[in-house]
Formats: sequence, structure tokens, C-alpha cells
Amino acid sequence: MKMEEKNSLLKSLTEIIPLIIFFLTNAKFGIITATKIFVVTTLIALFINYIYLKRISTTLLITSILIFVFGGLTIFFNDSTFIKLKPTIVYLLFSTLLFLGLILNKNFLKIYLSNLIKLNDTGWNILSKRWGIFFLLMAILNEIIWRNFSTDFWVSFKVFGFLPITIIFTILQKDLIQKYQIK
Repeated sequence: MKMEEKNSLLKSLTEIIPLIIFFLTNAKFGIITATKIFVVTTLIALFINYIYLKRISTTLLITSILIFVFGGLTIFFNDSTFIKLKPTIVYLLFSTLLFLGLILNKNFLKIYLSNLIKLNDTGWNILSKRWGIFFLLMAILNEIIWRNFSTDFWVSFKVFGFLPITIIFTILQKDLIQKYQIK
């Protein structure tokens, strides 16, 4: 396995493992204890990323800070509402940044991913709009789920729903990327 592949695997694992532990802990001990463990495992994931990759991705940093803030509020107030709001805030933040970038002619998705994908400006703009809409819809979906279903269902969907939806959406961008790719 190449170093780049190992780094990508490590990055993925350090993002997914805290979620899986969150799910398992919630099933056995409830949302407040799961949130405490989630905060700790996220902190460990940050350290692992920094030690082995010598950097922390912007996405991981932002989501980790929000986990610490909303997880801390959940623990302090003993109220799961805060941790349930965290995905909504993250998705709205990303959606807003992408649309704001398009308005300001500063495509943040291009800045963030240009070392991985080479697209012309039209392609980047379309991809940014799609991701902006996607994140907005994910925020709405999170709100619908946490407000209308049990905490256990929300935790399960957070782990086993949002991730597959995101992976499928990413795969569906293949044709757009191929169409606007700079060769």
C-alpha cells in the first residue's frame, strides 16, 4: 500500500471510528455517555491525525470543534438537543460557505479539492452548487429525523444513514467530473 493510500485510510478511519464508538456506546449507555465518549474519541482522532499525517484537515478540524462545543453543551446541560443540532450546524456552515464562495467568485470547493481534482471553472461552479444544495438538504434531513424520531433512531441514522448518502452522492458526481475534467 502506497503512503498516500495509507494516509487516506488513516484519515477515513479516524473520522469513522469515533462515530461507530458513539453508536455502540449510545446503544449500551445512552446519549449523554455516548457524547462524552464521542468527544474523547474525536480528540484522540485529532491527535492521531496530527502525529501520523503531520496535519489536521480543515473539515476534521471544523467538525471536531463543533463536536467539542455541542458535545460540551450536551454534557453540561445533560440535554441531547445540542449534539443532535451539531450535524445541522455543520451542514448549514458548509452549504453557506460554498454558496458564499460562489457569490464572491472564490470557489472554496476548488481551493479545497484542486490538488485532487482538476476541473475547469464551469465544472467547479456546478460541483459547488450541487454540494451546497446537498449540504442544505442534509441539514433539513437531520432536523426532520432528530425532531420526529427517537434518539436511538437518530444515532443509527447519523452513523448508517448520513455516511452512505454522502458516499452515494459523491459517486453520482463522477459524470460531472469526467465532463469538466482538465486533461
